[in-house]
Parts: sequence; C-alpha cells; structure tokens
Amino acid sequence: MNKKNILILPGDEIGPEITTEALKIIDYFNESKLTNISYEFADIGGASLDKCNKPITNETLERARDCDAVLLASVGTPKYDNNPRELKPEYGLLALRKHLNLYINIRPIFVFNTLSEYSSLKADLINDLDIVIIRELIGDVYFGEPRGFKDVNGDRVGYNTMLYSESEVQRITKFAIETAKKRDKKITSVDKANVLECSQLWRQTVDRMMSGHDDIELQHMYVDNAAMQIIKNPKQFDVILSPNLFGDILSDAASMLTGSIGLLPSASLSDDTGMFEPIHGSAPDIAGQGIVNPLAMILSLGMMFDYTLDRQDLAKIVKQSVNDVLQSGYFTKDLSSKDYISTSEMGDKVLEMIKKLC
Repeated sequence: MNKKNILILPGDEIGPEITTEALKIIDYFNESKLTNISYEFADIGGASLDKCNKPITNETLERARDCDAVLLASVGTPKYDNNPRELKPEYGLLALRKHLNLYINIRPIFVFNTLSEYSSLKADLINDLDIVIIRELIGDVYFGEPRGFKDVNGDRVGYNTMLYSESEVQRITKFAIETAKKRDKKITSVDKANVLECSQLWRQTVDRMMSGHDDIELQHMYVDNAAMQIIKNPKQFDVILSPNLFGDILSDAASMLTGSIGLLPSASLSDDTGMFEPIHGSAPDIAGQGIVNPLAMILSLGMMFDYTLDRQDLAKIVKQSVNDVLQSGYFTKDLSSKDYISTSEMGDKVLEMIKKLC
C-alpha cells in the first residue's frame, strides 16, 4: 500500500474542533490497515498571524506543494478584520490557492432526505437534490490586477479588475464537461454577458469548448436569474459552471437548500494536487463551545479520498456513515436546538458507523 502524505491546516476559531473529528477517522483507517497516511500540521490565517505576523509562510506553501493533499478546516477571525489585505487571515487562503494552482473548485450540493424538513424550501423541491457547482477559483475579480485605492478629484475610489483569459476558461470548462459526462450530461454556464465583456469572453469560450459534445445539454444563464432559479427550482440543475465571484455567491446560497451550511464539503484541485475544506467559515460566535457541526469537515475528508487519494471505496463509506448517523436521529445544535449532541459526540457517532461498514 502506497504511503500518502497530507498537510493538515486547522486554521482559526472552530477549525481545531472539527479537525479533531476528521483525525479520528484517519487514525482508524490507519490502525485498521486500510490506509497508510502520514500527516503533519501547519498554520494558516489568524493562527499564522499570531505566530509569524503572516497569514501564511513560504515554508507552509512549500510543504503544501510537496504533500499529496491538503485538509483545511477554517480561516478567519475578527481580531484581524481591520488589517490591510495582505495581513488579513483570508489572504493566506488566496495565496495557497494561487501557489498550488487550484483552479478547480467543486462544491456538491446534496440533500440527506432525513434533513429535508430543515431546508427553507418544501421537501418535494429538494428531496434527492444532487447538484455540483464547478467554480473557477484563481481568476476573476479576486485576483485581477490592477486593484487598490486612489484619489480622483478629491474623491477616494476603490477599484478591482474582473479578468479572464481564454485559456483559464478553457481548462475549467474541460473539467465541467468531464464531470457532466459522468452525471446527467447537462451544464448550466453562469455569466453576466449582457453587460460584462469578461462574461462575453466566458460565454464565447464555453460555446467553442462544447463543440463536438452533442451528448451534453448546454444552457447559458445570467447570474441573477441563476440565483433565483436555484431557489425556485433547484432540481433543474445538474452541473453549474461558474466564474469565481458568481460561483462563490451561488454556492453559498445553494448550501442553504440542504438545511445547514455545516453539512457541505468542497474540493479545490489543480492538475497535480488537491485541497479539501468545508464551505462554511470559522464561526467565531460558537468557537470553543463544542457545538459546531463537524460533518462538512468529515465529508471533505471523504472528498479527499475520492479525488486525490484514489480511495473511492472509503469515500463512499464516509458519506454513507454520515447519512446513517443522521437517519438515526443524531443532530448537532445547528439542526436541533433542543435535542442535540456535541461536536465530539457527532464525530464518535460517525466513527461508530464507519466501523460497522468496514
């Protein structure tokens, strides 16, 4: 069995709590000889600023490049909210994405039917929901230059650059096509081509990339309409292909279809490596109370087994175990304010189910 090396970044606020629950599963798989995974830790975000006055160090960036995968918990803490951009915790995450060339972001939006009553939508709209959002991750306005502040005729102006090259759109579209072929063969490409030149190039490039893929249905949709349609009729979607900014907003909106943002994982991939993290933030308001939902972190570990470690069997076991725990009626406080179990207890319940399935 080949040895795999992963870098674990617990990060800020609730990060260490949910990391502990994922480690229980890795340790069990290792002890059971199902895997041969070594892991080491590093700091990012506020945790790195506390120690090094940098949101991420060059050493951590290189360690991330040298490992097989990165497992990240959460980034962000209010104590650094007023820092300049380069010294904000979130800048460490942007720098890591760029350094590893993580241009593909995969955000699955699925519903455990046991939890359909917790969604803001009626159960018949979201039962068996299964969408995947493919978001380009290292382009767009988040990384475009120039950016900054300046004075114009005595008025302070903030400015950013929304920018995409054809090659950037081509490679993310290629991945979306490959994903669609394994699913229901439908892609909805999101843009704002009626007003943005950047979106016009996006749409033109997607159209060219789709040439010869007649087995896949392609639909273009303006982002404002897409936001409405995700709430109105989410089951119409299969694969959503989106630029960075629009994908960030749409995926967070779609996450609430599931009943809790604490349930959804994500994967960020390059052609060589991957980083896996929950889509939720660092939740400083509940940090240290033992009530955070660790399931998104556990499911992110499952995605790591699927996409980078080539252990689809273990990925299925992790997801099935989460489903079985929920079906058994165990919930954290985000899902049941009266009758709930702690973060640690939820991790233990998932591990018990994993042991049964193994």
